[in-house]
Amino acid sequence: TVHAPCNFQALFTNGLSRMGELADPPEENFTAEYLIFLGERLMQGGNDEVDAVAELLTKGASGARGDDTKSLKGSVLDWITPKGQNLIPPLARNVKVDRGFHHERTGALLCPAGLDWSNSETKAKLKSGEIIVTGDQWPLFLYADYHYDPEDPWNGLFRSVLLVCAYRHVFTSPSSMDKEPRATRSGNARIHGMTRVTLPSIAYIATQIRFALTSSPVFSRTDTVTDSERFYSSVLDISKAHATAYDQRLRHPA
Repeated sequence: TVHAPCNFQALFTNGLSRMGELADPPEENFTAEYLIFLGERLMQGGNDEVDAVAELLTKGASGARGDDTKSLKGSVLDWITPKGQNLIPPLARNVKVDRGFHHERTGALLCPAGLDWSNSETKAKLKSGEIIVTGDQWPLFLYADYHYDPEDPWNGLFRSVLLVCAYRHVFTSPSSMDKEPRATRSGNARIHGMTRVTLPSIAYIATQIRFALTSSPVFSRTDTVTDSERFYSSVLDISKAHATAYDQRLRHPA
C-alpha cells in the first residue's frame, strides 16, 4: 500500500538519486512490468517527464482519496447511530459543521484515549479548543467497543466495528455492508490486487474515519487543526513497531 500522504515529486527525486548511486540493483524484486517500464522511463527522461508523472499520480491519488472522503461523510453516520435509535440532535449527511466535539456522539468517538468524555470539564475544554488534540493522540473509535484499557493500551486497538465497516466500504464495496450486497463490479481490493489487510490501509481508513467525524469541511494533509498527516504517520509507525515486536516474539519465544 502506498503511503497515503505521499509527495510523489519528492519520492521520485530522492528515489532516482538513490538509484543512480547504487552499483547493484536494489534488493527489492519489482517484477511487475509496468513498474520496470516506469522506472526506466524516469531514469532516462528529463525533469519535465518526472514532473509530469508525479503530477498525474498526485491527481490520481487525490481524486481517489476525495471519492472516499465524500462517500464516507454520509455513511459514517449510519454506522455510529445506535441500532433502532436516532442521533440527538440529528446530523446532516452533507454538512459537517455540527460534528466533532460539538456533538455528543462524534465527540465521544473522537475523544482521545485516556481522557474522560463524560467529565463535563473535559468535554467543555475539548469543545472550546482549550484542550488541543494533536495527531498523535488516538481517539476511542480505534478500540473495540470504544473502550480504552490504560493497563493494556493494545487491548482492542484497531478492532472497532466502525473501522471494519469503513474498511469494507472502501476496499470491498459500499454495498458489502448491506444485508444483501448488490455490487456489480469488482471492489478496490480486487482491482488493485490486495489479498490481505495491510498496515498502511488500516492507517488510511482510520484517518478517513477521523476526518469524517470531525467538523472540518476540507481534507488537507497540511491542516493543522485535524493534523491528519501526523495522525496517519503515528498510526502507521506504532502499528509497524507492534507488528515487529510481535513477529520477534513468535521467532524467539521466551
